[in-house]
Amino acid sequence: MSTESATGLARGAADAADARITVAVITRDRPASLLRTLDALAALPERPPVIVVDNSRDDSTRRAVRTHPAVTRLLRPAANTGALGRNLAVRHARTAYVAFSDDDSWWEPGSLGRAADLLDARPRLAALTARIVVEPDGTEDPVVRELRESPLHGPDWLPGPALGSFRAGGGFHPGLWLGGEEELLACDLQRQGWWLAYAEDLTVHHQASRLRDSTARRVLGIRNTLWFTWLRRPLLPALRRTGHLMRTVPRDIASAHTFAHATAGLPWVLRQRDPVPPELERRLAALERARRTSPARRYVG
Repeated sequence: MSTESATGLARGAADAADARITVAVITRDRPASLLRTLDALAALPERPPVIVVDNSRDDSTRRAVRTHPAVTRLLRPAANTGALGRNLAVRHARTAYVAFSDDDSWWEPGSLGRAADLLDARPRLAALTARIVVEPDGTEDPVVRELRESPLHGPDWLPGPALGSFRAGGGFHPGLWLGGEEELLACDLQRQGWWLAYAEDLTVHHQASRLRDSTARRVLGIRNTLWFTWLRRPLLPALRRTGHLMRTVPRDIASAHTFAHATAGLPWVLRQRDPVPPELERRLAALERARRTSPARRYVG
């Protein structure tokens, strides 16, 4: 892996207006989308240090961003790390908190400072999920309604509804790599007594790249849902969820490939299987019921 520090990259963390938070961005072969995100991050009043993990196959991204004023460190792994690039970025961060952006999403001015304030005041709060605005239309992502109407109950000190997962984050399992990868981390955090919450007054903007392979993302997402199910859900819920997925996924070659890939990974999944205790399983079951009727949960691509 190569790494480039921001000597000529216009500023470092020491000059940031809010020294509590770093932004980590993972990218692969989408320099135009990444530059739009970096421009937005450079304009934030918090002036956060930004670590970019470049999973690209060539030097086009490095050439495009290496002198961008937002970037304080550019990391280039030897191979495509997928979501694990966020783990790499976190290891290089030197702030109390890390916020995540993909190369097609960016934070609204003021949201990072507010998030740090909320986390400072709540030591058992592990992660915050922001309101998501879809660009260029400026409309709310359908998943926001699901976040607001979370069926989970939490302590009064949470800044908003308790959640069972979040939209991207760090600490990912290498077996999952990419696609719904945050579900396992969120489950394990809750198992250790941490809380996750939605905060209405935080906003992130998302303008999905046209270069995204939606079919490949569907395959990975369903595969990882199956693997998470068998890693953490008790036997009967795991069987029920697997059966539901088999009945409801599109009946096409991509879905057949998904289940074949998931089956091939069962040996390592079963070796690491560690079902959650009953209290946490009740939370997972409540979330599963709510998601089945959510308009944000669709198989696309």
